Amino acid sequence: MNDKQIRYFPFHAINEFMNDDYRLKVIQQVLRDVEKLPGERRGRINALVRKYVSLPGFRNSAAAPLPMRVKGAVSAFSRYPDFAAQVLQGWSELKAGLRAQVFEMLKSRNWADLLPPEADRSKLPGFMTQWPKSETYDVLDQTYAELFPGEEVDNDDVRLMSVWLVNRLPYELFDEEGEQAEGEPEQ
Repeated sequence: MNDKQIRYFPFHAINEFMNDDYRLKVIQQVLRDVEKLPGERRGRINALVRKYVSLPGFRNSAAAPLPMRVKGAVSAFSRYPDFAAQVLQGWSELKAGLRAQVFEMLKSRNWADLLPPEADRSKLPGFMTQWPKSETYDVLDQTYAELFPGEEVDNDDVRLMSVWLVNRLPYELFDEEGEQAEGEPEQ
């Protein structure tokens, strides 16, 4: 493999980095508030729910009660990269204030090559696999707390938004000189 090649994980690989309760919370929020999303995003999510979530008694699973849709969507989120990408993009749009703050935090930490916060990352091929070893979740949490004192934000939200905005999963850790480090990140 050429050292300059970029490796990607499909978007549903995020499941390996999320705990079950938090995944459920994110999916539930997006499906509950799908009507608050812009028309194109809302349409994509509802179309993918209809396509991937099969619920007995419902021809249109997007019209099923929220608890049923959420339960079916958890499986779809873990199996289909396009569904995971749309849910995550929708989640980031519903949390636009947090998205702007985390973007500012990442800029302050000198993350390079950041797309604008409002960019549709669901159109990307997936998550890049390399993550700076020094950028642990604890460091990101602390930086966020220092930059935005008094903000009551779940650390999992800051972490997921960071992963989404930088379009990377903390899988292949490297130090600042670019050498790969051994091991996987703490969660």
